[in-house]
Amino acid sequence: MNYSKPIEIRWSDLDPNFHVRHSVYYDFGAYIRMCFLTEKGLTPTVLVQHHLGPILFREECLFKREISFGDKVTIDVVLKKASKNYSRWTMQHHVYKDNETVSAIITIDGAWIDTERRKLTVPSELVTPVFEQLPRVEDFEWIERKG
Repeated sequence: MNYSKPIEIRWSDLDPNFHVRHSVYYDFGAYIRMCFLTEKGLTPTVLVQHHLGPILFREECLFKREISFGDKVTIDVVLKKASKNYSRWTMQHHVYKDNETVSAIITIDGAWIDTERRKLTVPSELVTPVFEQLPRVEDFEWIERKG
């Protein structure tokens, strides 16, 4: 199973060297994550109704090849790690140029926040079936709670 989307490079995405700015890669990651969640029913409206929001603890990008205006770009999303209740998770994105060259690898660690209480939370039963549909890395691992 794979989940990916094409990305159109805009003129405003470029740095003074005419390559995609570093911060734009993170925007690509946020875009593909929200596309996946929305397509599976966890729309922004549903998240607001349930006082639930995804938050990030860490976001890291390994830049491998430059992307320029006019390049054909796609991005995917995979689940790398997760707690059994999906309250904590690690996702990874691969940004491809011309369908074969890995231009960047983005790794994020995240969780869910109760947007009313402003505290970390175990997500509602709406999240489990959606996260179970996320493609997983070959060496996917469950996060075990320590202590």
